[in-house]
Amino acid sequence: MLCMAGITLSGQSNKKITITGLVVDQAKNPIAGAIIMIDNMKTGSTTDQAGYYKIKIKSSAEIIGIYASGAGLIEEPINGRTTINFTVGAVLHPQSESQKNSDGEEDINVGYGSVKKKDLTQPVNKIDGKDNKFASYTNIYDLIRGQVPGVRVNGTSITIQGSNSINSGTEPLFVVDGIPKETIEDIPPSMVKSIEVLKGASAAIYGTRGANGVILINLIGAANTK
Repeated sequence: MLCMAGITLSGQSNKKITITGLVVDQAKNPIAGAIIMIDNMKTGSTTDQAGYYKIKIKSSAEIIGIYASGAGLIEEPINGRTTINFTVGAVLHPQSESQKNSDGEEDINVGYGSVKKKDLTQPVNKIDGKDNKFASYTNIYDLIRGQVPGVRVNGTSITIQGSNSINSGTEPLFVVDGIPKETIEDIPPSMVKSIEVLKGASAAIYGTRGANGVILINLIGAANTK
């Protein structure tokens, strides 16, 4: 009898349920490409162009969340629900990371215009966040401190060595998926696709805003389901 009970409980814990929902911003615009998280783990599911998602998960899962670029991570307890909608705390205007210009050369969206990819060369360092070890870091600052040479990180303060301006402090310009950001503290390391650090001539394309260097962060879009 004890053996049979163990088999029954195991079967129940592996039972799958389907959760659907809609993700919108405060203006009720659908958010496409938001990553679905289950118990703080990234899945291979994202919202479609209309902001809808559908995911099959274990019945033992407790927390569902969505990660949208520019809005951070939002989580909700599942509590037996099969329909869970999300409204992010901002009005987002999705922008593509890059587009092709008329001569076929790739343009990179920097949030306030586009520049040719060849003009964003001479990085101090570039790291590839697709390596699983980056997900082991507690926060984005620990990730940068541990993986990017030439960058000083003190708590949540970042300074790019050899690039500073007495008129605008020491903090670099943060550009996340082509959009300038005031802070990067809401970015989980597991969401990072790559980090590129620019200074000097390579940061000049950003004008005075890049006087202290530029940290370019690209986030993971859709991931393959394992």
